[in-house]
Amino acid sequence: MPRRNKRAGAGKDRTSDTNSEDESFDNVSVYSNVSMVQTSSEGAEELIKERSMEQFEEKFDKALEQATEKSAQTRLQALQSICELLMHRYMPDYVDDRKMTVMDFVEKSVRRGKGQEQLWGARLAPLLVLQLGGEERMSKDMSQFLLTTLLDKSVNYDARAKCCTALGLLNFVDCEDVGELVRLMQIFETIFAGSYLRGDDKTPISVTAEAGALHSEALSAWGLLLTLIPSGDFVSLMTTGEHKFPSIKKFLGLLQSPHLDVRMAAGETIALIFESGRAHDENFMDEHIAELCVAVKQLATDSHKYRAKRDRKAQRATFRDVLRYLEEDISPEINIRFGQDALTLDAWSIHHQYSSLCAIMGPGITSQLQENEFIRDIFQLGPKPTNTGINGHVTTKQSKLERHLMNAAAFKARSVARGKNRDKRSAVVT
Repeated sequence: MPRRNKRAGAGKDRTSDTNSEDESFDNVSVYSNVSMVQTSSEGAEELIKERSMEQFEEKFDKALEQATEKSAQTRLQALQSICELLMHRYMPDYVDDRKMTVMDFVEKSVRRGKGQEQLWGARLAPLLVLQLGGEERMSKDMSQFLLTTLLDKSVNYDARAKCCTALGLLNFVDCEDVGELVRLMQIFETIFAGSYLRGDDKTPISVTAEAGALHSEALSAWGLLLTLIPSGDFVSLMTTGEHKFPSIKKFLGLLQSPHLDVRMAAGETIALIFESGRAHDENFMDEHIAELCVAVKQLATDSHKYRAKRDRKAQRATFRDVLRYLEEDISPEINIRFGQDALTLDAWSIHHQYSSLCAIMGPGITSQLQENEFIRDIFQLGPKPTNTGINGHVTTKQSKLERHLMNAAAFKARSVARGKNRDKRSAVVT
């Protein structure tokens, strides 16, 4: 057997010992880092959440103070700030303590304000109710002055349009009396009737773009309340001679409106009408299908160059779905993913309800679907999900700012831990 080089072996053993010492320090470093990062991350997360909530509350209180200022511009900025906060943050307990103050602010803005102040006051009304879970008394009180403003023709079209949207949503989340719903739908019809064809089957030329926007909002609010009417009741009201609801012929005329918003709202409303009717009677108004399909198909294949390219694209997409539903009874299906949840829009009624909430919540709809228990209940999403993190701590998905601050805190903890271990290792090697 070859002789073993003892010197080489001894050197090898020393190297091995040194490596094992380094590895032991590395392991200590790893475990130490994990522990420190976990502790720091959990503490940092709580601090971030608390600070974030404090900032929202400070902004909210500041806006409420500004709402009492004499300057109309200051009041308008306060309205906009409160709306933005309630869109993006679900804080029912905090809002509940100040609900009477906010409601008084809404009423003064809608009743006494002008232009943009009335518009933003109307936008705030449904946001307040959605924060508080559809409080009945509040919805009824605000509906009264919103309806008065809607019917006041001296108010500008934009503010009246937002009153339509607010009234539709307030009654959607609160009203359970079919008779009251029908009466409000008849009021909405008096608004969008301005876009009906004239007696000579000509499109009214006096409807401006602003008036068209008002008519489309009234039509959308009419459709939202329709989703609450039981199918049997709706068929009776639609087919009897009492004329509680507009005829299909009138909706067909709305498809000829020069305004895109009115045409698209009319197409979606026609789909809602047939979805509700077919749920009770599969042969509901079959005698009108052929005429409707011809009109809808023209809009689904519209290529007129005098329309904007984006408008043509939106119109064709909407009316292709309407045509497919009328001909094949197939509703479009859309999956909305947010956090760990998903919402499937597989019926025209659900799609319309979601679109109506989007019109109120804007870009904050995703966070509201995750956090707002009342909105989750509307779509039957169940209790909001939670993530169980390390050591059984419950965590939720963080915002971009929170993730950035968390990563910065974790990086700092790692740097400190590694710096200490590097000092220990250099002392041992020396």
